[in-house]
Amino acid sequence: MLAGEHPDVREIARVGAAISVEQAAEIVQLASRAPTESARKVIVLDEFHLIRAEAAAKLLKTIEEPPPSTVFVILAELVTPELVTIASRCNRIEFRPLTDAVVESALRSRGVGAETAAAAARSASGSMARALLLASDAHLAERRRRFAEVPRRLDGTGLVVAREVEELLAAIDEAAEPLKTRHAKEIEALDERAAANGDKPTAGRKSVEDRHKRELRRHRTDELKAGLAALAATYRDVLAAGSAHHPGALVTAVSRVHRTIEDLERNPNEALQLQALLLSLPSVDEAQ
Repeated sequence: MLAGEHPDVREIARVGAAISVEQAAEIVQLASRAPTESARKVIVLDEFHLIRAEAAAKLLKTIEEPPPSTVFVILAELVTPELVTIASRCNRIEFRPLTDAVVESALRSRGVGAETAAAAARSASGSMARALLLASDAHLAERRRRFAEVPRRLDGTGLVVAREVEELLAAIDEAAEPLKTRHAKEIEALDERAAANGDKPTAGRKSVEDRHKRELRRHRTDELKAGLAALAATYRDVLAAGSAHHPGALVTAVSRVHRTIEDLERNPNEALQLQALLLSLPSVDEAQ
């Protein structure tokens, strides 16, 4: 790309829980068309790890041999089995998440209290945007404690598991309220601008509402990941204390929790995933 050249940049965000075959076909068509605003076109594929296997197969040839005027920038949090072949065709650049110390410092510089900043940084998984949202969440510590104490409440029965899953998901629903409030204000401001310009109220709403859906889905997934990480930490703490009579069972439990964390991106049925996980986990009290 020549110095001073301004490429035609198109960012593609998934529609729904994953990139579908239909959306992959649209990306292929977009890549095949000549750029309209410059000599180069850059297509940014966001959250590419959330792609269906058949969609990845459809995109492989286009990404492997794009038109001379098209450059793909693929953003993915992990390389799933469906992406191994595509990843082998790309120049990979690894970006590490922000450290907890960096996030905490940034929050403190914005006036967030020390205890709140530390708790938000630990739960933000290196994301500054998520840390800012969590810093205004008064119930963050309670949710983490709720997840962390699950291993002490399990008794091997489906009744307890069903109750735990219901309460955990209800807490996550409640945690999304600040984000929903922000979304409502954005829609209100959008409608006000449309009215001021004499446009229809629906002008531009679909793209904003689609973004809101993605943000809510990301928020839920991040909340579940952070909560399950706190749950796994309970088993690890018992192992570290050396007080477990059956350490192998706790090691297996930690592995199962982390496997569920990995699967959350690809299986949106949160209730079934959590139920299956908790039914497979031992009680910490029984293991000690």
